[in-house]
Amino acid sequence: MSNTVLVTGGCGYIGSHVVRQLSEAGLRVVVYDNLSTGFQNALINGEELIQADLADRDALEEAFRHYRFKTVLHFAAAIVAPESVSQPLKYYGNNTRNTLGLLDSCVRFGVERFIFSSTAAVYGFPEGGVASEETSVAPINPYGTSKLVSEWMLRDVAAAHGLKYVALRYFNVAGADPQARMGQRTPDATHLIKIACQTALGQRPHTAIYGTDYPTPDGTCIRDYIHVEDLATAHLSALDYLLKGGVATLMNVGYGRGSSVREVLAVVKEVSGVDFSVVEAERRPGDPAALVAGADLIGRLTGWRPRHNDLKQIVEDAWRWESKLAGR
Repeated sequence: MSNTVLVTGGCGYIGSHVVRQLSEAGLRVVVYDNLSTGFQNALINGEELIQADLADRDALEEAFRHYRFKTVLHFAAAIVAPESVSQPLKYYGNNTRNTLGLLDSCVRFGVERFIFSSTAAVYGFPEGGVASEETSVAPINPYGTSKLVSEWMLRDVAAAHGLKYVALRYFNVAGADPQARMGQRTPDATHLIKIACQTALGQRPHTAIYGTDYPTPDGTCIRDYIHVEDLATAHLSALDYLLKGGVATLMNVGYGRGSSVREVLAVVKEVSGVDFSVVEAERRPGDPAALVAGADLIGRLTGWRPRHNDLKQIVEDAWRWESKLAGR
């Protein structure tokens, strides 16, 4: 097996953590990223970068012809669900059409393994707020739909051409590298923990709670927050699973427990030592009251075990990173 792997979107938040872990595992990593939302300095181990768009079929084909990849990890996508409602064609272009083009190259150049970055947004509003892999898919926005259609394409390509794949459905990624070497760099990110840390640092006037009348213990939304390092490790576990002969499948990646918005903000205030401003706002369309992973399958199939599944640790690592970005 060639030890050279292709990582699309490898300069982004999640992709860069996976790239670092792949490099640390001794693999040669080639990153393909247009740097529209990623950052080249997130590649801290000198990984090779092809700066190009996935829509550039000539550049993509040249990369496959030159490196003869056998393994692809696909992160490149637009990911802001509310934006997808107002700009659906951007999401079907970036996420679905570009995945189709990538899969076409994979088939033509003999790629054997494919790890796909999917999302819990494919579930929409799961009954009881918990989604397992058997939960019906019912996305409520173009972002979730664009990822679901990509999953279907991947399934059908695998059936027709023998491509082995794992689609990982992420829940709410948060945190940063515990050594503060990398983290979420996008200044206008929509992640709650990042927003709260930026507020504590004085970079935002307040953090908003969108809806306080949900049917949850404190009235605010509940989400399953997973540390980005654990999420990255899940990709290496999924790759090892395929290398050992695992069958094509999809898996949730989360901790199986949720934290409310108020709980998260309380921990950020505790860790930062800042009693920053919080304002209550109206609900946002499309926010489920709770979304928690039923995530036993990945452990059973791959042996993946989280090492950072503590909300306070997630916030501490995020705070350390945001403080570094702010020059504190």
